[in-house]
Amino acid sequence: MNKMENIFWHTGCFGYTVASHQTTTINNNTNTQTTTSNGENMTPEQITLVQDSFAKVEPIADTAAELFYNRLFELDSSVQPMFKGDITEQGAKLMTMIGVAVRSLNNLEAILPAVQNLGVRHLEYGVTDAHYDTVAAALLWTLEQGLGPDFTPATKDAWTATYVTLATVMKDAAHAAEA
Repeated sequence: MNKMENIFWHTGCFGYTVASHQTTTINNNTNTQTTTSNGENMTPEQITLVQDSFAKVEPIADTAAELFYNRLFELDSSVQPMFKGDITEQGAKLMTMIGVAVRSLNNLEAILPAVQNLGVRHLEYGVTDAHYDTVAAALLWTLEQGLGPDFTPATKDAWTATYVTLATVMKDAAHAAEA
């Protein structure tokens, strides 16, 4: 197991879907886009928005993780028993995993096996497709709190695309494992 797989394996708390890269030529200029599993594209600008905004969240990672879990449990208290260990430690793992994913947005194939494994592991915790929606809502709310006015509509759209991209891979892997 490589370092990225190890981070995703031990985190077990955040839904992702990984995408493929698609290179297109427009007016003789090469434009690399990340194509999500549902065919939507993450533009280089969206990737930059996610990476730049996460750089602003990293210094407050502990607070962001606390905000995230408080919001998650507020939105759906039924998920709280899924988290058996120290929630502060879990929060640190969450922020590390998000950081790995954010830094890998230009090369998602590198983390694809780890993300798929995480999706399969979520079956053991009783995670359903609906839980991914709740996690998305908690994540976007947390980013809005942490970034304040820097959480622009474009930044929200970029994070939504990132989350959908990664969560779809996890869900697809979980569904395949159930079949």
